[in-house]
Amino acid sequence: MLAAAVVLIGGGACSSESSPDAAVPTAPEVFGPAGHRGLTLGMAKDAALAGGKLAAAPTSTLDGCADFSYPGGPAPDPARMKAEADVEAKDLNKKADELEADPEPKPGASAEESAKSAEKSAEDAQLFADAVQASADLAGKREERDKVFVAAGGASFGKDGLRELAAPADAKTAEGIGAGSPLADLKTAYDAKGMKVGDNGRFQVPVDGKPDWVYEFTVSGDKVGSVSMINAKSKCG
Repeated sequence: MLAAAVVLIGGGACSSESSPDAAVPTAPEVFGPAGHRGLTLGMAKDAALAGGKLAAAPTSTLDGCADFSYPGGPAPDPARMKAEADVEAKDLNKKADELEADPEPKPGASAEESAKSAEKSAEDAQLFADAVQASADLAGKREERDKVFVAAGGASFGKDGLRELAAPADAKTAEGIGAGSPLADLKTAYDAKGMKVGDNGRFQVPVDGKPDWVYEFTVSGDKVGSVSMINAKSKCG
């Protein structure tokens, strides 16, 4: 009986040894020229959606671009999307352009003609004012849309395919820059690579091996707020 006990104890000790096939931690996926999470720069929208790499419904379709979250990301906000559609529907700029091409009639000789001319002038002035306000409202909705998109991460598609890829909060570039990185580290990593501040106020630097694509970094205080890659030449709808 004692010998049997010894055998059982020895067998238990052997089974507690670590397996040579134990999983080895893998390095985090880089957010860079190869894309991220199976999404590649310029890929077709249908291909991206078919693979389940993105949520099924867009979070914005403003300007004809379709923005999608990563699975588990923010769901579409019907109220925000309706507000975007309402602003976009106020296409007054075209009418304003038509007015500029149609010379204003000169005051007529009679009082009636002069009154009609004055009425048209007032209507035209109001249309121009409305067009200016509509343009400002649309610009505001675009800025709001862009902030929400890069903060949450996801993919935006235009007529030529994927036009912008925004990194999730935990992703980093090959140089180790991601949301929350110090501004000093951003400059150390990319100043020598030609980083500049774009017209939209974001720091921009070319993406290696991808013509027309640039990294865009938003900055809040002394920290990086978000990271994305965008093809500025790619158009929406």
